[in-house]
Parts: sequence; structure tokens; C-alpha cells
Amino acid sequence: MTFTAMLGSWRREPGPLTQVLAAAIRDAVLDGRIPVGTRLPSERALAETLRLSRGTVVSTLTALRETGWVRTRPGSGSEVRLPRTVTERTAPWSAEKDGALDFTRAVTAAPHAAYLEASRRAVERSAALLVGSAEPDAGLPQLRELLAERYTGQGLATRPDQILVTSGARAALTLLVDHLHDRARPILVESPTYHGALAVLRRRRARLVAAPVTAGGWDPDRFAHTVRTVRPGLAYLTPDFHNPTGALMPADLRLRLAELAGRHDVALVADETLRDLDLRSEPEPITHLAGNAVISIGSTSKLVWGGLRVGWVRASAGRVRELLHNPLQARLSPPPLEQLIACELLADPGELLRDRRDRLRAQRDHLAALLTGAGDWSFTLPEGGLSLWLRLHGTTATALAARAARAGLKLSPGPMFSADRTLNHYLRLPFTATPDILDRAVEVLTGRQHRGQSV
Repeated sequence: MTFTAMLGSWRREPGPLTQVLAAAIRDAVLDGRIPVGTRLPSERALAETLRLSRGTVVSTLTALRETGWVRTRPGSGSEVRLPRTVTERTAPWSAEKDGALDFTRAVTAAPHAAYLEASRRAVERSAALLVGSAEPDAGLPQLRELLAERYTGQGLATRPDQILVTSGARAALTLLVDHLHDRARPILVESPTYHGALAVLRRRRARLVAAPVTAGGWDPDRFAHTVRTVRPGLAYLTPDFHNPTGALMPADLRLRLAELAGRHDVALVADETLRDLDLRSEPEPITHLAGNAVISIGSTSKLVWGGLRVGWVRASAGRVRELLHNPLQARLSPPPLEQLIACELLADPGELLRDRRDRLRAQRDHLAALLTGAGDWSFTLPEGGLSLWLRLHGTTATALAARAARAGLKLSPGPMFSADRTLNHYLRLPFTATPDILDRAVEVLTGRQHRGQSV
């Protein structure tokens, strides 16, 4: 493909040629039409190819060079690159695409340099994989060993045969629900809870019962009463920086719930996906929710990146063997190369973890400061996770989301996180975006957006 073809129909866009061409090159890089590292034609050749004056080309390249999209080395020419404003982010670039702000997903961007380096090392180690069948199984031995060591190091003794690798935490939940759901018994969920989990459970047409969770935590007596009276066969909980409230379950309650589940024959699935995102100034060890009735699931999606489709189940060795015989398991197993990349990133995640926590903590505090006293809402500052859970006092979440959508801000109102579509006075607001984007979002929420300003 020629360079002209890579740029597409950029000449049809309005505005000065220098700005339009620079935008076309940036968009082509982000869309993958121009691979990062591509050597650009010389200024003269580029001017001839695009039928522009050389002055226009020089001005365009200068603007791209100053903003980090192009790097020029004397004697080597210019090549395209991604600037630090794109690679060193906590929120994906797509969250701000086409001038709109998407706050419906509490997700992080990949740690760019660390991920590329891990991918390179994984490819170098992949030769041995290519002589095997690569048939889906419980996961690469080295990844299962690493995950077992992590659990053991955190106080929950675990063997590799107690780990089953899946293509993400939702895949793990899908497999467990398929394997364990007794249609004669309901499934217990928190209210609110992760909307992705609700989608998995609703697809099974499961009967759902809810136990309330607030930013202040769980109601032990209400939870116990629900278990005794409703007799669920399966329960799905997020004890670590609960999504969306951010609550952290205390150690004594974990023990009580594990004992309760065992006594009433409830398979308790503990989603630990957000466990690493401890934003306390001095993170402390967190006790696992553990017991004979407890099955843990986790993934790399929040610590690393949602595009790395690697998750896991931690259960008894017998339970793992049962899951391996479920026909659905083969469809929910990640590719071997992705498992190798996960091995590289999880083997020594200290620097990655510190960077993630520092950035998210700063952005959480920035968003909290913007919201405090700025509107008719209240919230509790969470000790970890990715979002604030706002209680709205002067309007409903659906009304506020509709108004924000007209200004280009997409939000997730409370009913999305409720098994019975209630919680319409609550709103989840992620703090994964950079401070300037958080500023813009709060301007929309408070109605202080400047007239004519594009969001």
C-alpha cells in the first residue's frame, strides 16, 4: 500500500492543509494503517507524492515532531512513533475517540513499554510451544506454577493443580456457572455488582437474588438471612475493592461468609480481578476469601490490560479436574503465546504495580476533589479499584446520563449494576482517565461546560 493510500481521503477534511495532514497521519498510526516505526519518505518525495508544497510538508512534520508523533534522526530520516501522551496513559485512547468521552467502561490501557518488552521475550521463548499440539488444557505449566506461588505468597497455600487458566475472568465465571448452576436454586449476587457478571448470569436465565452492598461494605446479618431463607446454590461476590462501590471486605467477614457457604452448600465464587489495585497510601496484605466452598477467579485485565485475555480459576484439584471435562472449557482457554506474555508480566510485577497504583491514586484524588461540593451528590472515597460510586440527591442517574450523553459524555447509571434494575439514584464514575479528561467530564456533569466547547 502506498503512503497516499495509507492516509485515506484526508483532503476532503476542512481546515488548513498542515493541520489536516497532521491529523490524517496521527489517525492512520492509531488505526494501524501506518505501523509504528515506519520510515517516512523524504520531505521532497512526500511533497511530490501528496502534491503539496514542500513548505506545507515541512510544517506538518515539524508539528508532528514537536508533539511526539514523528522522530527524526540526522542521516536516518523520519519515522512515525507513538508519543508519550498516548503510551503513558491509564485510560485507553479509544475512550476519547471522535471528541466524545466514554466513561461507561472502567478499564485501563496497556503498560505500553512493559507489554511490548514482555511480548518480545515471550516470542523468544515460544519455540518449544511450536512443537506441541497446543490443544486446550489447564494452562501452561509455568503460568500455573507462577499463579500458585502468588496465592501461596499471599497466605493461601496453593498447588499448580489447583489452577485452571481461562481466557479472562468472565470466561472463568461462564465456565463455573455452566458447571455448577442448579436451576432449582437461585444465584446470590451483590447489589450493586459488576454488570459483566450480571450479563453472564442472565444469559443462563438464572434466578437472581441480591444482597445489598454500600460503599461502607456488606451487611453480614442480611447476607446470612438471605442464604438461610433463599438457599442459593451459587453466590458471586467481589470482596476486593468491590465493583462498583470500591468496598473492601474485612477479614472477619470473609471467614464468616466462607463458613456460612460451606454450612449451607453454597458454591461461593470470589472475583479477585481488582485485588491488586490497592490505592491506600500504605497497601496492606489482604486475606483471601477462602474455604472448602470458595472458588477464586482472577485475571490480568485490570493490572495489565483487557486485551491480554488471561484469567484463572483457583479451586480444589478435584474441582479443576471436573472443569477440564466440561466441553465448554476448551472454548474458554487462551492461546499459549498470551499465556507466555502473562508469565513475563506477572513474574515480577512490582514496578508495573507501583506505577498503576500511583497514577490511579492521583486520578482518584483529583476526581474526588473536583466532585466535592460541585453538585448534589455524595460518595465515599474508595480504598482501591477503578471508580467512584456516586449517590445522586437532586436527580436520577438515567436523567443525568441522558443529559451528559447529549454533551458527548457516556455514563453508566446504577440500574446497569442491579439485578432488579433498581439503584437509579447511583452512578459509577471511573477515575481511569487523565486529569484533563476528568476535568472535562466533571464540567459536563456540573453543567459548567463553556458555550460552544466540544467534548
